[in-house]
Amino acid sequence: MKRMLAIICLLCFTGFASAQWSGYMGTGGSELDGGIGMTWIDEQAYYNISFQPDISIGNFGVGLNIDLLYNADTGKIRSVDWDESYDYARIIRYLRYGHKGDNVYARVGALDAARIGHGFIMNFYNNQINYDKRKLGLSFDVDFGIGGFETMTNNLGRLQVIGGRAYVRPMYSKSIPVLKNLGFGASYITDVDLKDFDGEDDNVGVWGLDVDMPLIKSDLLSVLLYADHAQIIDYGSGQTIGLRTDVNAIWDFLNLSVNFERRFLGKEFIANYYGPLYEVMRQTTVGQLATFYESMGGSIPPDLDFVRTLDIPVTQKMLLPMMMEKRSGWYGALYLNFLKLVTVLGSYQFIDDQDASGALHFGAALSENIPVIAAEASYDKIGIENFRDVRTLDNRSVARVGIGYKVKPYLLIYMDYIWNFVWSEEYEQFVSQERIQPRVTFRYPFNF
Repeated sequence: MKRMLAIICLLCFTGFASAQWSGYMGTGGSELDGGIGMTWIDEQAYYNISFQPDISIGNFGVGLNIDLLYNADTGKIRSVDWDESYDYARIIRYLRYGHKGDNVYARVGALDAARIGHGFIMNFYNNQINYDKRKLGLSFDVDFGIGGFETMTNNLGRLQVIGGRAYVRPMYSKSIPVLKNLGFGASYITDVDLKDFDGEDDNVGVWGLDVDMPLIKSDLLSVLLYADHAQIIDYGSGQTIGLRTDVNAIWDFLNLSVNFERRFLGKEFIANYYGPLYEVMRQTTVGQLATFYESMGGSIPPDLDFVRTLDIPVTQKMLLPMMMEKRSGWYGALYLNFLKLVTVLGSYQFIDDQDASGALHFGAALSENIPVIAAEASYDKIGIENFRDVRTLDNRSVARVGIGYKVKPYLLIYMDYIWNFVWSEEYEQFVSQERIQPRVTFRYPFNF
């Protein structure tokens, strides 16, 4: 079952798809969404009642997530979902004003794919990766024209990852083509709530400087050239230079964004230190860290292969002194919206001459305007060496696939498959969890 659904996820990508993990792309408008069905979590069956509306009024939006699971054997509500006061706050999936990239943007709740600046330090960060203990985060950005800032924190209940970026456009008031929008930025992101295996503080801070210059900026076409430098405090540094092109065709026939970067990574440095799987890697084990080490361009000698079985608790910071060589690599990203019917978002990065260094992030959604079929998919995977790595799910993967048949435009028979992580008190580490959720769903779009 697991392998078959992984193949379905991949077919979604090749046929129509690519985006963020639990961040299904949605319609951008208001939508009532609720249903009843069954959920299997690690082979335990639950009856499921859900209500997940999205409401948009002008620039404001709110999403709720009321999900009740009743144990099919005992008839009791699954206690782990409601054993802390913070669990009730998570009923609010998100509150937002505007969208990322607007002059004013604010979001409280789920941060499915948080990004600061050009993404060299934080890219596609996800505070929802522990499905049973999803966090309430905050993003707040303001662009004044001549300058602005971006900020985020992953957890309002207990500050952990926190940071931001400030930037200035010194020539903004001048009517000089190209130079008018030349910008300079400075970033700082840190995890202030890390402990090592001895219980001592193990906090990590990363600062960066960047510059970007729009070569072309119009309603139909924009081209942005940028460069970043980042430094992990007390460790190494890295640089990247990139080019981004955005195409907005007339009548929204095609919206396309293509992004390429060439990266130069020094010793004791990791690009996208705060990436899609950071919530797992911030509290992990030596065995899990070994896999992540190889995905960063490292190599474990055959005589040390036994470290893959060690369950000694560590943090991602342990990787930094292990990065003893300078490396170079590529990063590419694609966003596509075709006729407002199909949305695709994906990225891939790898280290030169390192076989298992591929890192994939993708997702997709079909528009509600498409009849009969509803489909959404998202997937993250690190340590990719070949096609087999992409089509299998393991402790390097986070995935979600939803496929539905529209009995009526507003009534669906729907199947959700979720591969994510939960914290195990027994093993004191994150472990993979599989969820299968067939249900009958009522989904009705509307506008105020």
